[in-house]
Amino acid sequence: MSSTTVFAVEGMTCGHCERAVSAELAALPGVTAVTADARAGRVTIAGPADRIDEEQVRAAVDEAGFVLGGRL
Repeated sequence: MSSTTVFAVEGMTCGHCERAVSAELAALPGVTAVTADARAGRVTIAGPADRIDEEQVRAAVDEAGFVLGGRL
């Protein structure tokens, strides 16, 4: 079953930041869509709820140069 999960992301300030985070997260297994919002400081990930692993999300956000604040 597909669902969306929203996470807080610290440090995004612009469109480039949004694209960097989105690209890393889109590469994760099971992710079907990503929407990053720098102004709100959050990212929305779509995909099967049982395949969205928070530790993988944290590692991907870290790889993009930002800090995952956790689920919202």
